Amino acid sequence: MTASTADRANLRNYILVTIAYWGFTITDGALRMLVLLYFNRIGYSPLEIAMLFLFYEIFGVVTNFLGGWIGSQMGLKVTLYTGIGLQVFSLVLLAFLNPEWTQWVAVVFVMVAQAFSGIAKDLTKMSSKSAIRLVVPQEAQSSLFKWVAVLTGSKNALKGVGFFAGSALLAAFGFKDSLLIMAAGLFAIILTGFFLPKGMGRIKTKVGFKQLFSKSREINILSAARFFLFGSRDVWFVVGLPVFLYDVLGWTFTRVGGFLACWVIGYGTIQFLAPTLLNRFGSGQPPRAATIQFWTFTLTAVPAAIALALLLNVPPNIAIIAGLTIFGVVFAFNSAVHSYLVLAFTDDDKVALNVGFYYMANSGGRLAGTVLSGLIFQFFGLVGCLWTSTILVLAAGIISLKLPDPQPQKAIAWKAGSRD
Repeated sequence: MTASTADRANLRNYILVTIAYWGFTITDGALRMLVLLYFNRIGYSPLEIAMLFLFYEIFGVVTNFLGGWIGSQMGLKVTLYTGIGLQVFSLVLLAFLNPEWTQWVAVVFVMVAQAFSGIAKDLTKMSSKSAIRLVVPQEAQSSLFKWVAVLTGSKNALKGVGFFAGSALLAAFGFKDSLLIMAAGLFAIILTGFFLPKGMGRIKTKVGFKQLFSKSREINILSAARFFLFGSRDVWFVVGLPVFLYDVLGWTFTRVGGFLACWVIGYGTIQFLAPTLLNRFGSGQPPRAATIQFWTFTLTAVPAAIALALLLNVPPNIAIIAGLTIFGVVFAFNSAVHSYLVLAFTDDDKVALNVGFYYMANSGGRLAGTVLSGLIFQFFGLVGCLWTSTILVLAAGIISLKLPDPQPQKAIAWKAGSRD
C-alpha cells in the first residue's frame, strides 16, 4: 500500500530530526572527552574536573524545565535548531581558552562555555524526543517503542563515536583545532532546519507557568526514578572511571576514549534492539511497570559486584571491562523502556511539556552524579563511586514500585507493532 503524502512528509521529518540529533550527539560526546582528558593532562584534580561540568548539568536542568514550555509555545523546530546553534557557539568560545590564564580564570571560562553547551544539549534532546511522537508516520504509530528505540539507541551509539573522536582529535590536532573542526561540521547540520515545518509541537492555547509543575502521577514517578537511575551511571562514568583508567591503570588518551566509546556504542546497540529482544525473549507484551521494575532491581547487583571484585583484588582490567559490559546491557534495557513509557504516559498536546519535565529529572540525576563522581572518587576511589551507584539504583527501583501500567490501548498498539 502506498504511503500517504502526510506519512511521507512525516517520514522525511523523522529523518531530518534524527540527522540533526546524530550530528549534535557526536560533538557532545567528543567535547566531553576533550575537556576531561585535556584538563586531567594539565594537572586538574578529579573534583576540579567535575566542577568544569557543573554549569553544563545545572543549566541542563533549567533548560529541560523551561524548554518544554518554550517548545510548546514556539514549536520544536525553534528549540531544536537553537540548541544546535548554541553548541556551535560553545565550541567556538572554548577555542579561545588561553593556557596561560590563571587556574580560577580558566575554570570560570570553561564553566560558562559549558553552560551554553548544557543548554544546547537539553534543548536538542527534548526537541528531538518530543518530535518523534509527532513525526512518526501514522501507519507506524503502533510501533512507537521501536521508533523511539531507533532514535535513542543510535544516539547513544554515536555518542560513543564522539568519545573516540574527541580523544583522537585531541591526540592529532590539539584542543583548540579539535573544537573548531567540530564547530564547522555541526554548523552544516543547521541547514537541515529549512526543511522542517515551522509549527511542529506548538500548541494553540497559552500554557500558564504554573502548569509546568502540574504533571500526572505517572510522569512524576517515572521522572523521580529517572533521576536516580542516571545519577547511578554518571557517579562512576563522568569522572571516576576515565581518570582511573588514565591515572591508575596508565591507559593512553586513545585507549580511554576507545573503551568508553565501545561501551556507549554497545549500550546504544542494545537500546536499539530492546524492542525486538523484549518481544522475542519476553512475554511479547508491551513494556509495563513490572518491566522497568525487573530491569532496575537487576541493575542494582551489578555495580555492587564490580566493587566487591575490586576489593577482592580481581585484576582491575577484568573486573571493570566485564562488569561494566554487564552494567551497560542492563542499563540499556532500563533506558529504552523509560524512553517508551514517558511517551506512552503522555498525550500529543502535552508531549513537549511532559518530556521536558521528565528530562529535567534526567539532567538533575546527571548533575548529582557528576558532582558525586569527582567528590567521591577523590576521597574514596572508584570503589566508592560504585557503592554509591548501587544505592542510587536501589532508590530508582523502590520508586518504580509505585508506577502504574500504561493505558490498555497503548499496550495493544505496541503489541500489534511488535510483529514488524
